[in-house]
Amino acid sequence: MELTHIPLDQLKVSAFNMRHARKAPDVSDILPSIRARGVQQPLLVRPNGNSYEIVAGRRRFFSLKTIVKEGGEIEPVPCAVMAEGDDAAALEASLIENIARLDPDEMAQYEAFARLVSEGRSVEDIAATFGTTEIMVKRALALGKLLPDIREAYRAEEIDTQTIRQLTLASEAQQAEWLALFRDPEQYAPRGWQLKQWLFGGEIKTGVALFPLDNYTGEIVTDLFGEGGYFADTEQFWTLQNAAIAEMREALIKAGWDDVVVLDCGEHFHSWDHVKTAKKDGGRVYVEVRPNGEVTFHEGFITRKEHDKRMRKLAGGDATEGEAQAVRPELTAAAQNYIELHRHAAVRNALLSQPQLALRLMVAHTIGGSLLWQTRPEPQKADKEITAESLAKSKAQAAFETERTEILKLLGLPEHSHSVVRSNGDDHRVGQLFAALIRLTDAEVMRVLTLVMTETLEAGTCVIEQIGCHLNVDMGALWEPDDAFFELIRDKGAINAMLKHIGGKAVADGNVSATAKVQKKIVRDFLTGEGREKREGWLPRYMTFPFTAYTKAGAGRLTDNARRAKQLCG
Repeated sequence: MELTHIPLDQLKVSAFNMRHARKAPDVSDILPSIRARGVQQPLLVRPNGNSYEIVAGRRRFFSLKTIVKEGGEIEPVPCAVMAEGDDAAALEASLIENIARLDPDEMAQYEAFARLVSEGRSVEDIAATFGTTEIMVKRALALGKLLPDIREAYRAEEIDTQTIRQLTLASEAQQAEWLALFRDPEQYAPRGWQLKQWLFGGEIKTGVALFPLDNYTGEIVTDLFGEGGYFADTEQFWTLQNAAIAEMREALIKAGWDDVVVLDCGEHFHSWDHVKTAKKDGGRVYVEVRPNGEVTFHEGFITRKEHDKRMRKLAGGDATEGEAQAVRPELTAAAQNYIELHRHAAVRNALLSQPQLALRLMVAHTIGGSLLWQTRPEPQKADKEITAESLAKSKAQAAFETERTEILKLLGLPEHSHSVVRSNGDDHRVGQLFAALIRLTDAEVMRVLTLVMTETLEAGTCVIEQIGCHLNVDMGALWEPDDAFFELIRDKGAINAMLKHIGGKAVADGNVSATAKVQKKIVRDFLTGEGREKREGWLPRYMTFPFTAYTKAGAGRLTDNARRAKQLCG
C-alpha cells in the first residue's frame, strides 16, 4: 500500500465499506478526540477516477465533515491507498479494519517509535511497520523533545493539540519557562498561536548571548524590577552572536572535531535523523541557532544515512571498526563539472599559443593513451543546462571556436562542422587530409596540429591542472562569476569561507548563521559594488591555478587532480 495525505474533498465512502449506509453515522464518541487531536489512524482507501473511495474509516470521515461544517479547518487526511479493482480484497480489508483496530494515543505512539529509533530504525521503517505515514511518525517523535511534565499534561488532555505542536518548536529553556507559567494559577501561559508569538516574537534576552555583554554598545531594555533584559538593537546582537558562533566553531575544529555544521537560523536539529557518533569515529558538531538568539551545540552526530551506509560497509567487510566517515566534498558533481569545463576551456585556449607544448602532449597521448585518443574530440558534456549555456558564452570557448573555423577553412573542410577530428576509419578521407596538409607550410601544419591536440584534450584530468599551472593560465581574463556558478555552489561551509576570501573574516563571521543564499548575495555585492567595497578582478579559489578548495573536505576529483599534478611537477 501507498501511505499518503489526501484532501477531504477528494474522499467519498465506498459501497464495499462494511458500514456503508445512506444515513450518517453517530460520531459523538470519537468526534471530541478527532476535534482535539485530528485523525490518528489512516483511512483505508482506493482510487476511483479523480477521487478516492473509503474502504474503512467511514466514521472518521464523517467526523471530519462535521468539523468542517462547524467552521474548522482540516489538513489533508492520512490514508493508506489500496490497489484498484479487487472488490473482495476491499471488503476483507474493511472487515479487518473495523473488527481488529487499535488506536493508540500520540504519547503511546511516541514511546513505541522512540524505542525503535534507539534500536537503529529509520522513520521510513517505522512508518512501514505501523502502517502510517512518515509525517505522522515525525510528529510523534517531535513529542520526545518535550519535558516529561508537558508530555504527561498532554496525555491527560490538559494541553490542546495546537499548543503542543508549538511547544515542540521550543527549546528546553523555553519549555521550562512556559511550564512554570502553566503551573502557576496566578500567571497566564500563552497557548495556540499566542504561544507561537511568545516563542518567536522577536525579543532576544541577554541570557542567550555567547559574547561578553560589554561588547554590545546598544541599549539593553529591562523591566521595572530589573529582572533580565532584552537587546534593543537586534542587528548588532546578531553580528556579535554570529561572530561568537564562528569563534566557537573554529575552537571545536581545533579540538579535533571532523566538522562543525552551523544550521540556518530557525532550522531544527532532528535527533531521529542522526546517530550519536564519537569524535574519533568521524562524529561532527551541529550548531542549532534559534530566532530568539539561543544557540545549542549538538556534539557527536552523523546523519542516519551516513550511519546506515557505514553499517553496510562493515557487514560487507569493506570497512574497519572505528573508521571515520567519508567526508562529502564541498562541491556537488554538477558544480565540479561546471568548474572543470571552464578550467578546461581556459587551458585549451592557452595551448593555442603553445604549439611546441601541444606537440609534446600529443606524443604523450600517443604513448600513454587516454579515453579520447582514438582520435575523437572532447564532447564537453555538461551535467546541467545552465552549465552548457555558461560555457557557450565564455570568452575561452568563443576564441577556440573562432580558431577551429579558421583551421577548417585551411583544410578545405566545411566551416560549419562541429569538429576537425573525425576518426571514422575511412582511409580515403585520411588521404584527402594528407594531400591538403602537404600543400601547407610547416607553420600552418603546426597550427593544425595544435588545434587537433587541444580538441582532443580530455576535461576533468590532472593534465589540465598540470598545463594550467605550467602556463600560468589567467582565468580572470577569460571567465567571471556568473549566475550558473553561484547556483551550483551549495556547501554552506565553503560559501562562508568564500565570503571570508572576498570580504574578510569580520564579514564572514558576522553572517555565519545566515542562509547560503544570503551569503552568496553578499559575495555578489562585493563583485558589483552594491553596498559593499567593489573587489575588482577577484576570482574564487576554484578558478585559479593551482586549484585549491575552501574547506578541508576538499572538492572531490578537482582536489585529487591538483594533488596529483603537484606531485608530477615536483
